[in-house]
Amino acid sequence: MDVTIPELPFPLRTYGPDGDWSHQDGVLTGRAGPRQDRFVPPTGAVVEPASDAPRLLGAPEGDFQLIARVTVGFAAAFDAGVLYLHVGEREWAKLCLERSPDEPTICTVVTRGHSDDANAFVVDGSSAWLRISRTGSAFAFHASTDGERWTFVRIFSLGDEEAAGAALVGFMAQSPVGEGCAVTYDHIEFRPNWPKGLRDGS
Repeated sequence: MDVTIPELPFPLRTYGPDGDWSHQDGVLTGRAGPRQDRFVPPTGAVVEPASDAPRLLGAPEGDFQLIARVTVGFAAAFDAGVLYLHVGEREWAKLCLERSPDEPTICTVVTRGHSDDANAFVVDGSSAWLRISRTGSAFAFHASTDGERWTFVRIFSLGDEEAAGAALVGFMAQSPVGEGCAVTYDHIEFRPNWPKGLRDGS
């Protein structure tokens, strides 16, 4: 199913399990079902198929920033609202507002065959602003508590320049150990450029 969001200059398509995605009055809503996640544990062999969760993704052109405020209906550990980046079947990344495991936390995962997992900082409340940026084959993750001053989380490459340039980006909901999780995104914004500074709060 395709979803059009006026704030984005590219269409979005659903992937994975049904996320009950809808968009109305500038607010995108979705839902993960019980024990839905996208993670390949680094402690074992790659499993087939990979775990999966509802995703809503599109393909921007050139340099960009995708920004949204995410609000999560936390019910269980690791419930999360996610900005998601997909380069290949085993090459993808997540920028999450996640209950990890007891407090809302900005978390990131980058998967190259197996997934890594890193916590950045704790958030007060169930909402935070997330931002994914791309230039060439480089991607950056930032988070913010107010949508004005941004905290640098990580920069990384994923795939070669051709694959990175064709990356899918968008939204995901997860509930790895819980019975489901509702997520909303608002203040969705697209900027056709790379941030001026990664570590200066801009």
